[in-house]
Amino acid sequence: MTRRTLDLLYLAAGYLAGLFLVGIFVLMMLLSLGREVNLNVPSGDDFTAWSLVAMAFLGLAHTFRKGEMIRVGLLLERLHGRPRRIAELVSLTIAAAFIAYFTWQAGKLAYDSWQFFDMSTGVVSVPLWIPQSGMVLGLAILLIAIAEEWVTVARGGRPTYEPEPPKTTEELIERVAQGGGV
Repeated sequence: MTRRTLDLLYLAAGYLAGLFLVGIFVLMMLLSLGREVNLNVPSGDDFTAWSLVAMAFLGLAHTFRKGEMIRVGLLLERLHGRPRRIAELVSLTIAAAFIAYFTWQAGKLAYDSWQFFDMSTGVVSVPLWIPQSGMVLGLAILLIAIAEEWVTVARGGRPTYEPEPPKTTEELIERVAQGGGV
């Protein structure tokens, strides 16, 4: 896959996460305002919870690529050149292994739910593999993003999630004022 195709994948996942966020808002408003006018949203709490999970997991890759994930760089920030690249590769390898395992287990859960016809117990009965698929898809896209970063760093490139150093003092002040990293 090309970089452009992967960037579109991460962006699409980010937009999909945003749609789930809007869905959560709409459901929460319907649930809250519905109480005032005797409007009941069957299994509204379930749909809200499933949307929250889908939103969180589908947004992971986009957040990772934009450098917005919480990252402790106390050691990495002090390294430069080859030692830093090696430390980045070790970090990305550990992240990839963890996310690959998480993706596999989440996939197994969704597959088992599909195979055994697991259904939700709410008023509206939904096959559980459907809401679980958002988690699996989000994790799989994150794994692709981590693998892509690993290849970039292994080839000697700068990780996408690492911001360019500020070019001017004003740019540095602006980043600090916005709460961003340096």
